[in-house]
Amino acid sequence: MPRSLSRDRLVALLGASAGRRVAVVGDAMLDVYLRGDVDRISPEAPVPVVRVRDRRYALGGAGNVAQNVCAVGARCDLVATVGEDAGGRQLRAMLAGISAHVDSLVTTTRPTTTKTRIVARSQQVVRVDEEEDDDHGDEDVERLLAAVHASVERADALVLEDYNKGVLVPRVIEAAMSAAQARAIPIVVDPKYRNFFLYRGATIFKPNRRELEAALGADVDLEHPTALPATFDRLGVGHLLLTLGERGMVLLSSNGVIKQVPTVAREVYDVVGAGDTVTAYLALVLAAGGTPTEAAIIANFAAGVEVGKPGAATVSPDEVLEAYDAFMET
Repeated sequence: MPRSLSRDRLVALLGASAGRRVAVVGDAMLDVYLRGDVDRISPEAPVPVVRVRDRRYALGGAGNVAQNVCAVGARCDLVATVGEDAGGRQLRAMLAGISAHVDSLVTTTRPTTTKTRIVARSQQVVRVDEEEDDDHGDEDVERLLAAVHASVERADALVLEDYNKGVLVPRVIEAAMSAAQARAIPIVVDPKYRNFFLYRGATIFKPNRRELEAALGADVDLEHPTALPATFDRLGVGHLLLTLGERGMVLLSSNGVIKQVPTVAREVYDVVGAGDTVTAYLALVLAAGGTPTEAAIIANFAAGVEVGKPGAATVSPDEVLEAYDAFMET
């Protein structure tokens, strides 16, 4: 199926993507990596003592989608919440550094969602999560709604990125969807189970297979897709994109068409952040005028590049083109 996309068409879509603007609404996170050495066990408890040699920050969650959008050369409005804390200041500074539109961030009294990973000898020793993940209250929601309307009004595509951290409450989802539908711009959704059935009208709905089956209460049999019409009736979306690990991805359409997108990854180093890369490229290609099938193919090439890098990484259009060329030579 990737061979059905010509190189000229790929170049045209990647070039057009750079001129687009994407509104990303969802849960932004700050990822912290503490790397060091272990030389001894603590005398206080049977745990390793990690002497930290390096500290690195990375954008996570919806922030990682935003940085992938910016890496293509496109503009991004990130509607998310941050705390009045060091993590929030760090996250704002990093977004500003990639030219994301930070005026859409809403500052709250909650802490910035921060995930700290302590790594020694290339092995993660422990992860520490600092967060409050209940739904945001009415005051925060009102400010999120104002940011959503302003961002979608100037966007060429909308991404809803849910990590169950409280931003995508029903009122925010409904407002974002309605605003995007009123402007007839594509909508890409990466959902979680909590509000799974609130995305009617989405262009591409991208749950993982486990999430989809848990929400439907039944297995999704891709070999015998007779139950798919009922699935689309319940979800009310145009297309389903499911990732299948080493089998690549599959794009299911509401008209019953199923298209397999085989993996193009040459080396899998780290799958962290690959889903965010896929989400960003789906939105960008759709915004550039690509079809859902073309968006899925290009996003699959981007994911194949991303998993060859450590941690949550960005993927440039040149890297996608190189991956395409390498695939076509095989």
